[in-house]
Amino acid sequence: MAADSMEIDDSLYSRQRYVLGDSAMHQMAQSSVFLSGMGGVGIEIAKNIVLAGVKAVTLHDTKQCETWDLGSNFFIRKEDVLSQRRRVEAVCPRVTELNPYVHVDMSYSALDDNTDLSFLRKYQCVILTEARLSLQKRVNEFCHSQQPPIRFIGCDAYGICVRVFCDFGDEFEVSDPTGEEPKEIFIQTITQDNPGVVTCMDNQPHGLQTGQSVVFREVNGMVELNSSVRQVSVLSPHSFAIGDTSPFQPYAHGGFFVLVKTPKTYRFETMEQQLCDPKLLTPDFSKPEAPLQIHAAMLALDTFQEQHGRLPNIRCLQDAEVLLKLTEEVNATLRNKTSVNAELVRCLSRTARGTLPPLAAAVGGLASQEVLKAITGKFAPLQQWFYLDAIEVVGPLQSVPAEEFFPRGDRYDGLRACIGESMCQQLHKLRVFMVGCGAIGCEMLKNFALLGVGLAKSSGEVCITDPDLIEKSNLNRQFLFRPHHIQKPKSTTAADATCDINPDLQVDAHLNKVCPATESIYSDSFYTRLNFVVTALDNVEARRYVDSRCVSNQRALLDSGTMGTKGHTEIIVPKLTESYNSHRDPPEEEIPFCTLKSFPSVIEHTIQWARDKFENAFVHKPSMYNSFWQTHNSAEGVLQRMQAGESLDGSFQVIKLLSRRPSQWEQCIALARVKFEKYFKRKALQLLHSFPLDTRLKDGSLFWQSPKRPPAPFDFDLNDSMHFTFIVSTARLFAGIYNIPYSEQVVSFSIKTDETAKKPDLVKMPISSEEEREAISQLEEAIATDNRLQMSPLQFEKDDDSNGHMDFVTSASALRARMYSIEPADRLKTKRIAGKIIPAIATATAAVAGLVALEMIKVVGAYEFESFKNCFFNLAIPVVVLTEPERNQTDFTLSDFMNAVREKYGIEPTMVVHGVKMLYVPVMPGHSKRLKLTMHKLIKPSVDRRYVDLTVSFAPEADGDDDLPGPPVRYYFSRNGETP
Repeated sequence: MAADSMEIDDSLYSRQRYVLGDSAMHQMAQSSVFLSGMGGVGIEIAKNIVLAGVKAVTLHDTKQCETWDLGSNFFIRKEDVLSQRRRVEAVCPRVTELNPYVHVDMSYSALDDNTDLSFLRKYQCVILTEARLSLQKRVNEFCHSQQPPIRFIGCDAYGICVRVFCDFGDEFEVSDPTGEEPKEIFIQTITQDNPGVVTCMDNQPHGLQTGQSVVFREVNGMVELNSSVRQVSVLSPHSFAIGDTSPFQPYAHGGFFVLVKTPKTYRFETMEQQLCDPKLLTPDFSKPEAPLQIHAAMLALDTFQEQHGRLPNIRCLQDAEVLLKLTEEVNATLRNKTSVNAELVRCLSRTARGTLPPLAAAVGGLASQEVLKAITGKFAPLQQWFYLDAIEVVGPLQSVPAEEFFPRGDRYDGLRACIGESMCQQLHKLRVFMVGCGAIGCEMLKNFALLGVGLAKSSGEVCITDPDLIEKSNLNRQFLFRPHHIQKPKSTTAADATCDINPDLQVDAHLNKVCPATESIYSDSFYTRLNFVVTALDNVEARRYVDSRCVSNQRALLDSGTMGTKGHTEIIVPKLTESYNSHRDPPEEEIPFCTLKSFPSVIEHTIQWARDKFENAFVHKPSMYNSFWQTHNSAEGVLQRMQAGESLDGSFQVIKLLSRRPSQWEQCIALARVKFEKYFKRKALQLLHSFPLDTRLKDGSLFWQSPKRPPAPFDFDLNDSMHFTFIVSTARLFAGIYNIPYSEQVVSFSIKTDETAKKPDLVKMPISSEEEREAISQLEEAIATDNRLQMSPLQFEKDDDSNGHMDFVTSASALRARMYSIEPADRLKTKRIAGKIIPAIATATAAVAGLVALEMIKVVGAYEFESFKNCFFNLAIPVVVLTEPERNQTDFTLSDFMNAVREKYGIEPTMVVHGVKMLYVPVMPGHSKRLKLTMHKLIKPSVDRRYVDLTVSFAPEADGDDDLPGPPVRYYFSRNGETP
């Protein structure tokens, strides 16, 4: 494929471009990648990087398809196993289908300690999965020694443990470590001193770090700073020093600064150098030693394979003890020794032959993002090891009989080795409801298929719903869809594709929204039949609604979401965790009306202004016009009522629209020309007349100073391409709402360049009874000449470049930005902001879906609260943070407390007392009703203390004896509620 292949069909990559940017996208379109190992992790990486759009990928594997593979590789089919095809031959054509602009080929040549590695020189990045450590070290040394170095990534998954290793060479330059867009921060003051201190506006903390650099713009007085780049030394969240400013002129007012993104160089060591002193990323701060413990255990596992030529046998106690001894030996060689986690090592040994598909998806997403970093230099790379374990998934299963984990010759043998037959059967019997079949939904369905969720014909089912149709831009990350699926329903298409992965899956696909209007379909009885609900949504309000339905029906909810390289997962379990609605994200900051109307200061203001103009002129007014005539039935009736002196709501606005209604294309151009004059000249002149440039406030300070910018009105110029685009797009939109054919050929001949251009048939807005008669006359005349009483409101559609919608918003925003001396935004940025587009990339989507599916297994097994993990990650930095969910803060009742006492102490409580207050005495009238009350309501803790001491009495076993005081119980409250 050509290096610029992505330019052929940019709509395929629209969401991803907002994440990576044009430069990184072009670099990918020129890069070749070698990927070895077509197991669960390898196929995840292949999927993600091909969707991303690298130029060429070589898939390498030497194994044949086995039944075992059906449970981990979603591109291997039963017929591939029966025909004993090579794995790489089976998956290569299916990977190729993911992206027509990526060249995918395959190799099944031997890759071992005797292979000549010179063939790797044509690749920019090499990824090894399912490779022995000795081979990884050899390939890594070769890649590191090349000039320029070949970026190397090793990725492994053994049962409950996964790892990623990155080596991008001695010096690896990153153009943009974070990917965050720098904001303009407005200045309050700058001291004339050594060092000079910059203070920001009170409502804008600078967010800088010492050592970073900023560039100054539009500073008045201390003009020497303008366009200069200064390194900062942070003093407080709102101030920083910038070096000597004493020779400069005194600061007067205004100005802003922007963070200067500077390339950063990262240095890597080889795998051999890193083994004894690894650089580790810590994902779970409740287990800070876990990464080093897993490092030692997985290195020991590599040694075990070298010594025995195999992995430890499933549930073999002897092999587990051998691995534990080897881990202790490895730990002794580490520079920073840690305690050996015997439980972790034994779990790793028992499950090493098995696979957890969701864990492979999670680590595959992270590793894929590292591949993209390696070939683009965009985002901070992993330095240098990442480890993750799923011990919480298998820990509670230690007492399950060993035979439950042994192979049975089906596609679930790999999963069974980790979680046992009984848990597999529970997964098969699940009834799951998933809302949304987009990017996360496709990934979740893949995980369901590999795990065998809901396939039991008598009791299992996966019900999915999504009202949307497939668009071309979806294909970049919704991997179940292909080009021939465009404009087909997402849900039914996804269901069919999922059944290709696992034909036994029971999928019921709907096309409905989940909202109050569909509660007759998704009723309480519907929810009570479910085991849990999965949200794969892209908006908060829909999540809140689904959560409320889950809470009222006491069903678990598994939620996740992504924004670019960022992702989150949240697990909501009745009576254990707080619900989604228990916490509120801060409301989206709205732009003040006066800022939009008169005082824009940043490009977001002008884009929102342009969007508002579109909504008002081409959506609201035509809708109001149609509604008026639908309400009042006929023009004649309106005339009669107005002639009788009756006042009708909206009548004068409707008359205004009707009397100005154009009947031909040239009049639409005239209307557009008038809009130009109004927006970019007359309004600015009016504002400057009200507030001249020298206007001062009561305290003597200038009115026009940061963040206020004075407008500079300009005249229409037919030769200015942006002026021309505004006129054409605006005229097209007027033609659209008035149902008038348009012709671009006559545009340049029809535009009036005279600034006195008037609206066609302009009628003044009636403001007195005398003018009402004139308005009635205008209406009579309009009706006599034009009986069309319907307009066609538009719906803003950002992705159709032929409709003129984005042309209007982009040109209107750019012209307003020019008028206010604001740096304009290109079409891509304007589309993202105006269309409220959520940036998206397949790597993050795969990772969140994998993490959620891991938690699903815990929900199915009814695990304890401490087993569950929420996650937040940003693959760009990279950071992964696993935390316990927030406990249920409102539902812990006295009855729950009594049950907790029974479970913990093995006694039957007969009385609960707090100080002199009897909280519960069964013989007291009405006390039985207290069992349903929350502990928080019964006790009402003091502000300065987070706990209370309770006395719990219990009945002894001997009949007739008095109740005995039980052990003292200290009951703790969290800051937001209570926790036992």
